[in-house]
Amino acid sequence: MELFLQHIIDQIRAITWIEWFGTVTGALCVYLAAKENVLNWPIAILSVTTYIYIFYNAKLYGDTILQFYFLATSIYGWYYWTYGQAANLKSERPIGILKPKDWMIIALILIGFSLLIGFLLKKYTDTDVPYIDAFCTVTSFIAQYLLTRKKLENWLIWVFVDIIYIPLYIHKNLLATSVLYFIFLFIALKGYIDWKKSYSKAEGLKQKAKII
Repeated sequence: MELFLQHIIDQIRAITWIEWFGTVTGALCVYLAAKENVLNWPIAILSVTTYIYIFYNAKLYGDTILQFYFLATSIYGWYYWTYGQAANLKSERPIGILKPKDWMIIALILIGFSLLIGFLLKKYTDTDVPYIDAFCTVTSFIAQYLLTRKKLENWLIWVFVDIIYIPLYIHKNLLATSVLYFIFLFIALKGYIDWKKSYSKAEGLKQKAKII
């Protein structure tokens, strides 16, 4: 037990200022996304730029590539959420839901690309977690795209992948980042609950409008 506690203490002491910066901005951008606040996107840009450096040095190459994708989708999401917006910070884009055929496409993409990227990482890099890295990367790709399109289920996918990321980052001695993803887990749950309420309210208003 003492050895375990000492290991945790050593990990905390080893946390760099750049990981703290990525952690704080990462938590803030996800919280703002859950609140449908468009400012989540510029803050996300700061966070993912930081994590490009962090993950590359941790030899999490799939996650490194993922950050470049996050960077591009953050710019896109910022535009998409802002387009047609009123003079406030809450996105005017409506929340949507996935159809059964969308889940089938997601499953095929997840399985196919996880195997492909995992094989490439195992063959051409020195990572010790090629397939887990690949699976989490592809899952995050999907969740991030659904977030930019304001699909309700993006939060469920984030919950799923965050649960996997927590032990992965502990394994990679990225304690602050593992704590961040623990926080992400609860923010994603709250985001799903809040977005579901907003979606149900909007659908209710549509039904009333049809009756009138």
